[in-house]
Amino acid sequence: MTPPPREWDAASYDRLAAPMTTRGVELLDRLELRGDETVVDAGCGTGQVTAALLERLPGGRVVALDASQAMLDGAARRFAGDPRVELVRADLERELPVGGPVDAIVSTSTLHWVRGHDTLFTRFAAALAPGGMLVAEYGGAGNIASVLAALHALGHDEHPWTFAEPDEELARLRAAGFADADAQLVPRPAPIPPEELEHYLATVVLGWHADRLGPERGPQLVRDVAAALPEPVMDYVRLIVVARR
Repeated sequence: MTPPPREWDAASYDRLAAPMTTRGVELLDRLELRGDETVVDAGCGTGQVTAALLERLPGGRVVALDASQAMLDGAARRFAGDPRVELVRADLERELPVGGPVDAIVSTSTLHWVRGHDTLFTRFAAALAPGGMLVAEYGGAGNIASVLAALHALGHDEHPWTFAEPDEELARLRAAGFADADAQLVPRPAPIPPEELEHYLATVVLGWHADRLGPERGPQLVRDVAAALPEPVMDYVRLIVVARR
């Protein structure tokens, strides 16, 4: 049985989200929009990138999905009274509750948390209208290598992430029905203020591990990983996917 999605510390994430938000806003430049479309934000978090997307949709709407209720509650406060936003709790490892075909799907810093990309891309293709775009940015091969090395040295080789190679994702996209697809790895190292490093790791990177280890061993693992990193930098390597249905 698939375990339920974990909850996030949404308030801390919202405060620490600058690296993810910057990448997400840049990603939106790859979307081709008139301004009246329906776009799915798959993994909206507290809605920082969603807000930038809405600026490009004066006559459109966004269906914002997230598996964390705390994240959606934060987004609800951000978009209170905006009829262009529909917030939906949804696990991307299950069917997408988006109603009829949509014009585009955008996803930022989310899909590496999802297992089974073959099925995921098939669901995305089914949700898109003919000609609809998928534009996504997420961890790819080589992402957070220093964190993985620290975890390995500490005896923790299990993790929840899918860090794929471009060729793997392109094959999955084509099999799912995307006729026009591109996937590229882009290094995006993100310096973290040293005084924020442990909090950043606990909130953004190692929450899955900390939850599994419990309230005593989890924080200790975060401290040990922070101490083992060569510098306070997340060595992000992002997989950027642009595909058309």
